[in-house]
Amino acid sequence: MKVILLSIALLAIGFAGIAVKILLKKDGKFAGTCASNNPLLNEEGKPCGFCGAKPDEMCQKEA
Repeated sequence: MKVILLSIALLAIGFAGIAVKILLKKDGKFAGTCASNNPLLNEEGKPCGFCGAKPDEMCQKEA
């Protein structure tokens, strides 16, 4: 029972941290949401499935 309560508390702290980050960020947006900007996630150089940006471009949804 202690393990379950501890895991719920840790998840709650994590969600609270994300909520605080969203509240304190301008317009509640996370920076660098395009997977195409991360070479570990996009090894083949494909455009972002979310906004269509190529790996060498900025996210088109941020503008």
